[in-house]
Amino acid sequence: MSEALHLPIIDLSSPDRLSIANSIRQACVEHGFFYLVNHGVEEELLKKVFEQCSKFFSLPIAEKMKFSRKNHRGYTALYAEKLDTSSSAKGDSKESFYIGPLADHLNQWPLEEDLPSWRSTMETYYKKVLSAGTKLISLIALALKLDEDFFEKVGALNEPFAFIRLLHYPGDLESSGEDIYGASAHSDYGMITLLVTDGVPGLQVCREKSKQPQIWEDVPSMSGAFIVNIGDMMERWTNCLFRSTLHRVLPPGQERYSVGFFINPNKDCLVECLESCCSESSPPRFPPIRSLDYLEERVRLTYGS
Repeated sequence: MSEALHLPIIDLSSPDRLSIANSIRQACVEHGFFYLVNHGVEEELLKKVFEQCSKFFSLPIAEKMKFSRKNHRGYTALYAEKLDTSSSAKGDSKESFYIGPLADHLNQWPLEEDLPSWRSTMETYYKKVLSAGTKLISLIALALKLDEDFFEKVGALNEPFAFIRLLHYPGDLESSGEDIYGASAHSDYGMITLLVTDGVPGLQVCREKSKQPQIWEDVPSMSGAFIVNIGDMMERWTNCLFRSTLHRVLPPGQERYSVGFFINPNKDCLVECLESCCSESSPPRFPPIRSLDYLEERVRLTYGS
């Protein structure tokens, strides 16, 4: 059994913004993960999202394949994705559905007569979580000793490139003899991820990604809280001060649902080392890169296309 990790709890409603920013800084330096509570997304809405999630993934495979992933929106079948690109395993034992920015008309929506309230539930959820995430990013700016509107001023939050990802891990998989993960070891690509799960365990993190052997720790879910983690773009921005932590999902042995919300900067935003995160003794480790160029390369590696 892996040890359970005791992550910091960040209260988004706290009036003491400086104290919360300091707690976020410590969490991002030490873990790259924390819990977010009092975020303004109601329990009732979370429950509806999981209900609608279950309805879609319960459809026959032929129905789901009608929404097959295009423009990084829509359905991805079991084993179609391999997050650990160094692994020789056939792929991850999960299926998923991506919903991108609501204004760009690329999303694939099930018809209202087939799945009533599905689209309206997901659109409501998208707006609510984006609002919570934007508030959190202003606290992250404070945590980095920047103005709280820093990421707005550099254009990151002017039409952020944010995605919902609905995830279903089937419980009854045939054993193939090879190591299959629900989600193999990876770090997320963007700024931050806000994840909510149905309470079934499986999520693990490895805080020291370069050390061997890797030590994996369980991340328990906390009812009503988001599990937040730092993505690779935020790690680049902070010159590795904030860590984009390696994580994975073990095959749960029972059905498991989770919903990730990935906040990426505006597609044209330039991600370059923050002045507050570099010095003569710690020069920038990464060259500046346009957000979309970075994301497209990461997606290409993950899907092999």
